[in-house]
Amino acid sequence: MADDKGEDSKGQDFGEGDHDGESDDLHFSDAELEAAMAGFEKEFADQDAGGDAGTDAGAQADNSGDAGSADDGDDDAGDDSNDGSDDDAQTVTGAAEETLNFDDELQGLLGNRAKVAVLVTRLSSADLLAAFCQIADISAECLADESGAVAVLRNLDGDAPEAAAKDLTRVVNGMPVVLVVNRADKLEATLYLGGEPGQKFAPPALLDSSPAFVEDLMLGMMDVMGLKAQGEHVIDTGEFNRVKAMKIIADHVKFGRRGPQIQ
Repeated sequence: MADDKGEDSKGQDFGEGDHDGESDDLHFSDAELEAAMAGFEKEFADQDAGGDAGTDAGAQADNSGDAGSADDGDDDAGDDSNDGSDDDAQTVTGAAEETLNFDDELQGLLGNRAKVAVLVTRLSSADLLAAFCQIADISAECLADESGAVAVLRNLDGDAPEAAAKDLTRVVNGMPVVLVVNRADKLEATLYLGGEPGQKFAPPALLDSSPAFVEDLMLGMMDVMGLKAQGEHVIDTGEFNRVKAMKIIADHVKFGRRGPQIQ
């Protein structure tokens, strides 16, 4: 998960290395890519930093028990020989999952763990946001929307959401993001730019200008799995490595007289 690392270390790490000989696949060199990342500041500065910032439903139940009921007597006898060991194992697994869920809920109530945290951006592409998150070492699931792409963060412990917002805005110089966090049923929305927190927003105003699913996520009315089931296209940062992330960034950046621009 993303740690609140120094800006210098993030900048130095980005764009270095030979990428296992795959750099020829990129549209420009590491130096040009690094310049593009630094040059985004002017493009984002031309926009209003705060105005627009804005499955499968789960594994299906095993029906092997029902199928077994249609077998002959010999099969039934074989099932009986298990002495209920399968049921015991399922009971233990279910109890462990309930314990983990209870611990998460308890930490959420205490405020030690956020219930939900998202980064709301003005990017149009979920792929591009996921690539930026991968470069910044942020684990998230990204969704696109006309209002802006959103990253649903996985690491919710302690100040990890704030660290993710800082890291992302350090790596992508000049790009503002709004971190929306639900801690102990209290919503907070904060603008981040250049690795530093800035203006705070009233949650209702921020949610009104954000993708509709953000409010559902923050209020616990929906989760990412539910959004997938509804047909939302979700990009997991875990699907990217550094080379693939850089290739996606290269595909979205156009160099011109005014410098690098995101397409």
